Amino acid sequence: MVRLSDVLAVPSERLLASLERLVTLCRTGGVYRILASTAALGALTVVLRFAFSLRKGKVPDLRRIARNLTTGQRGSEYDIVIVGGGTAGCVLASRLSENPNVRVLLLEAGSSSLWNPLSRVPAMYPQYFHSEYDYNLYTVPQAHAGMKRKFWPRGKMLGGCSSMNAMIFHHGDPADFDRWAELQKGQDGALAWTYKNFSRYLHKFERYHPSKDHPLVDISHRGSTGPMLSGHFGYCAYGTARFLKACVNIGFPFIPDFNTPRGTLGVNTVLTFMDPRGRRVTTESAYLTAEVLSRANLTVATGVQVTRVVFERVKDKVPRAVAVHFKDTHGDMFEALARHEIVLSAGAIHTPQILMLSGIGPAKHLSSHSIPVLADLPGVGSHLMDHIVVSYHFRDKTKSVLAGLSHDPRRHGKFDISATLRRLALVVHYQLTGRGPLTTNVGEILAFARSSDAALFARAGVPLPTPDVIEDSTTGSHSPDIELLFTPMAWLDHACGAYPEGYHFGMHTILLRPTTTGTIRLRSTDPSDELLVDPQYLTTRHDVEVLIRSARLLGAILHQSPLADMVDPSGYPDPTGLLNHDLASKSDSEIETLIRNRAETIYHPTCTARMAPLEDGGVVDPYLRVYGVNGLRVCDASIFPTITSGHTASPTIAVAEKAAEMILESIPS
Repeated sequence: MVRLSDVLAVPSERLLASLERLVTLCRTGGVYRILASTAALGALTVVLRFAFSLRKGKVPDLRRIARNLTTGQRGSEYDIVIVGGGTAGCVLASRLSENPNVRVLLLEAGSSSLWNPLSRVPAMYPQYFHSEYDYNLYTVPQAHAGMKRKFWPRGKMLGGCSSMNAMIFHHGDPADFDRWAELQKGQDGALAWTYKNFSRYLHKFERYHPSKDHPLVDISHRGSTGPMLSGHFGYCAYGTARFLKACVNIGFPFIPDFNTPRGTLGVNTVLTFMDPRGRRVTTESAYLTAEVLSRANLTVATGVQVTRVVFERVKDKVPRAVAVHFKDTHGDMFEALARHEIVLSAGAIHTPQILMLSGIGPAKHLSSHSIPVLADLPGVGSHLMDHIVVSYHFRDKTKSVLAGLSHDPRRHGKFDISATLRRLALVVHYQLTGRGPLTTNVGEILAFARSSDAALFARAGVPLPTPDVIEDSTTGSHSPDIELLFTPMAWLDHACGAYPEGYHFGMHTILLRPTTTGTIRLRSTDPSDELLVDPQYLTTRHDVEVLIRSARLLGAILHQSPLADMVDPSGYPDPTGLLNHDLASKSDSEIETLIRNRAETIYHPTCTARMAPLEDGGVVDPYLRVYGVNGLRVCDASIFPTITSGHTASPTIAVAEKAAEMILESIPS
């Protein structure tokens, strides 16, 4: 059988160039209007076809699944109630319900991401920001980062942030997990978190697709049977190859695979959570398949907000979690009963919120809101760690397709028919072929380094900035604290701002091992009220110094061939001062000013219900059980003892795989 996608599988740049010429030829009179109408009709047809192909979500009648606290009508009981259907929650629901004797209820505040026609298009995830699929969180003003409130996108849908991220498949450094185990100080179950033992869960969820273009990948270090597809799929811009060669030319080693026991130091394009048809792979699409949703012992309820965990308190006994209260979109309250246990998988922001609303957290803070203290755990909502990203902007003289998308006339209050047609052409091309620029994961290539690597800085021709010695916050002698990222387009305000006219690309520095920690706190006892999110960015001098050194490396890469050949210092004016062609010549103080003005989240909040001994501010033990109560666990990125030296989706999925195994082992036969 001949597929349409095979017939139309022409090189993306050639097709787009042809479409561009066609638009130029048809810029007059009726022909232009006909072309615009045809393109609009084609795009509408594609969207409708996509919409009709969507899998319906499993949204049961809430009156049957839980007791209605308004009417008193009783509902079902479950063995396990999972709060939050995000990156970890979907994994738990799927794995726990593999046992037909275990009744599982998954509660999610959002809806299915698959109802959105853009949900599987890799490059379109910023369209979720500030939408109904986003919690639309902001930090408190950051005293050391321009006194700005920072936007924190958080997925409000099944799949959570796996449905609205850059799909970078990266485990972190092996030493990160050895440090996790070390921080447990010999508690029972601690050794299960070493890289040697934990890596089997990193492999369990993966199904790697080998690529003839990447023959050096050792498939013995890749998973082959898991539900999450990985591979070198997706678009790679011309600038990506130039960045890679420039990094190698200044001394970065080429690394075939970031995800092996060897570690992550080096440069390469990234593995992605994407399938061969160019579609985003999320934990919803991978774990909550139609077959899984048809299981009689699994119930998935969307559009519900959990307000607290309910505990049974018997004299002289440890309180036990027995139910959760939640409300629907109409405000009706329900109670879902759990015979065995409740698992909080609401993420690093909302898991501590639910714990505190349930009376588990810092006693002084809870008492200030008149919340009865069930368990005084100062670590709840504390030790917040996040990766800071600082973006630098450059003109692209190659005028690549994606570089042209940096500027969106609509964000300047203008309508440009030519720009609109170009975007429609990209959409149509993607829908017909599953290929092209819309399959970019935006962060197409990474480079990892140590800020103390004097040899690398010397090869790059950059002396180590002062001070010569700064605190080593890495997890091992061969672990990174710097990540450099090239993107074939540039943006402002998480791609929601109005970027100037022209063709631009971006380079970014990421602080992997921050020494700053922050907090999540309640503003009130209303579960719908805005939280007090304070990452306390750039509070320590260490964090600023590492980012300055990162910028120095970027400056060296920028002037290294062949990347230097695509930088265009001429052209459009730069009244906003966004461009950084002079990055290499800036002083440390000038770079620090840029860092403090541009620091943003790279979407990796962790550690707010961390796995650590109680005396060290821990919230859960090595089995992810919450201290001071029974029948309650946490399973999401909030349990990270310390943030990993890389991207957090992969370790979060592996944590959920391990948690599901531990929970099933704890259920009496």
